[in-house]
Amino acid sequence: MRRFIFEKQPVRGHWVRLTSAWRELRAHSDYPAAVEELLGQAVAAAVLLAATLKFRGTLSFQLQGNGAVRLLIAQCTHDFRLRAVARFDEAAVRELAGDAPRATVFRRLVGSEGRITVTIEAEERSMRYQGVVPLSGNSLAESLEAYFASSEQLPTRVLLAADGERAAGLLVQRLPEKSEDVSEEAAGAWSAAQEGVRNLDARVLLVAELEQLLRGGFVGHDLRVFRGAPVQFECRCSQGRVAGLLRALGPEEVRDVLKEQGAVTVTCEFCHRPYRFDAVDVETLFSQAHPSDGSAAISLTRLQCLTVP
Repeated sequence: MRRFIFEKQPVRGHWVRLTSAWRELRAHSDYPAAVEELLGQAVAAAVLLAATLKFRGTLSFQLQGNGAVRLLIAQCTHDFRLRAVARFDEAAVRELAGDAPRATVFRRLVGSEGRITVTIEAEERSMRYQGVVPLSGNSLAESLEAYFASSEQLPTRVLLAADGERAAGLLVQRLPEKSEDVSEEAAGAWSAAQEGVRNLDARVLLVAELEQLLRGGFVGHDLRVFRGAPVQFECRCSQGRVAGLLRALGPEEVRDVLKEQGAVTVTCEFCHRPYRFDAVDVETLFSQAHPSDGSAAISLTRLQCLTVP
C-alpha cells in the first residue's frame, strides 16, 4: 500500500496492489470467477479504507445483499493484515452469463437491496464505529464512493480491480481546506485527480506500478509519493477463540454433536484451518467458567454458523 499527495493542495490518494497476500487468502477456497473478482475488489477496498484512517485495531468491510452473493466480509487491521470470506448461492452464480455487461453481473451478484457496513473496532478504549450505506451504482467502486460521501462527507473517487493473480485499488480524496475560501487551484487539482481516475483502465491497475499510473493519469501535476507498507494475509483464529465460541453454544448442543460424530470439528471460514475437540476436550471446556469469545468464524457440520468479531 502506498500513499501520495498533490503538493500544497488538499488532495490525497492511496494505492494498493496485492499479489501473494491475495493468493494466500484464497489458497484453500474455490470461488467462481465472478465471486472471486468481487471478493478481490472488496479486499482492496478494505485496505484503502484502513489506509485513510488513523486507528489501531480492525476494520471490517461487509457486503450483504439479496443477490447471488449473500454475504461478503473483508477485514484489515491498522498494520494491513487482512482476511476475507464470501458466501454465495452456487446455482445463482452458475446462471450468470459470461458475456454479460459488468454492471449487470455486479447487480446480479449483490441484488437490489444490498448494503455496505463498515465497522471499526479500535483498541484504544474499546471504541467501536459503524457506518451503513445502501449499495448504489453499478460497481463496488461506486458504492464505496457513496459510502465516503455519506459517512465521511469527503468527495472520493475509487477504482478497483481483481483477477486470479492480483487485487488492486486506487483512491483519491479531496480534503477539507483550512480556509473558508475554496481556491481555484485546489478545485483544479481535484478536477485533475478525478479525471486521472476516470482515464485509468482497471486492467492496467492490476499490472502497473504506482509511478506509472501517476505519470499516465496525472500529467503536469506536482505529486509526492510516500514509501509503501507491506500487506499480508493473516487469520486471527485460534484454539482459544474457537473454544470460547463452543462455550457460547452451550454444553447440550456441543455434546449432541460429540455423541453423533465422536468429536467436534470446527473449521475457520477464513483460513479453513480445522480445530478438533474430542470428549476430553469438550468436558474440559465446560468443567470451569471461562469468558466466552465468539470472534472465530466457524462452521459446524450441523450448525453451519458464521460469527464475525
